[in-house]
Amino acid sequence: MTKILVAGASGYLGKHILEELENWGISSIALVRSVQKLDGIRPETTEVVEAEVTKPETLRGICEGVDVVISTVGITRQQDGLTYNEVDFQANMNLLTEAKSAGVRKFIYISVINGKRMRHLKMVDAKERFADELEASRMEYTIIRPNGFYPDLKELLPMAKNGKVYLFGHGEYKLNPIHGADLAEVCVRAIAQKEREIIVGGPDILTQNEIVELALRACNKPINIGHVPDWIRVLILKVVQRLLPGHYAGPLEFFLTFIAMDHIATRYGTRRLQDFFNEEVHKH
Repeated sequence: MTKILVAGASGYLGKHILEELENWGISSIALVRSVQKLDGIRPETTEVVEAEVTKPETLRGICEGVDVVISTVGITRQQDGLTYNEVDFQANMNLLTEAKSAGVRKFIYISVINGKRMRHLKMVDAKERFADELEASRMEYTIIRPNGFYPDLKELLPMAKNGKVYLFGHGEYKLNPIHGADLAEVCVRAIAQKEREIIVGGPDILTQNEIVELALRACNKPINIGHVPDWIRVLILKVVQRLLPGHYAGPLEFFLTFIAMDHIATRYGTRRLQDFFNEEVHKH
């Protein structure tokens, strides 16, 4: 019987993957730092195990009887003083080592779109170094590179509620962000697929201006977008990189770099950004 280990199971994507595995009737192990972080999501077919992926001794035997490992492990917001090298690279290496020693068939890793273009960023370099190791491991693998997540765009809503949203530059760079539930379907389907890399986004390719329009519409506000000259973004990026400590600089330099290029991926899913914004507005 197929059994899947989901590392980072208490995160946004991890929870959606557990739900999707439950939909498929596939047994899973939810690897978490704390059972409480699962917020009550314990599907009938899921075994919950506490371990620290940054501490390899806590992972011993975790992959026995496991067919596939799906890792969503990575720092989104810096906590506990851990570095990108310790989490995005080394913690995933600890998982890979354990998976190989247990004879796991396949390792599915959730990385980031356009990772190779942003490898000069510490956050992305740690992910790419692990991807390199995974590719060289002689193990069956799939690296999934999703576009931005819908929840990442919630930050626009407070500005939209105030009636005006500001963007750096012209606002015409395009992306197709994806809902976690749609991405979870891609991750679970990858269990049986042979693709080594999947670059995936949501159903709608939108400019940054169009995304802001959706946020304003959800807040029942007229379209009012301010455009800040791009040289200000560049200046802020340089200040961030030179003056802020790494745990503060990392997310900011990623954001300021990410917004200055197109991110267009294969379109997938049925959940639309406008509906997500509408739901978020009605929650509050």
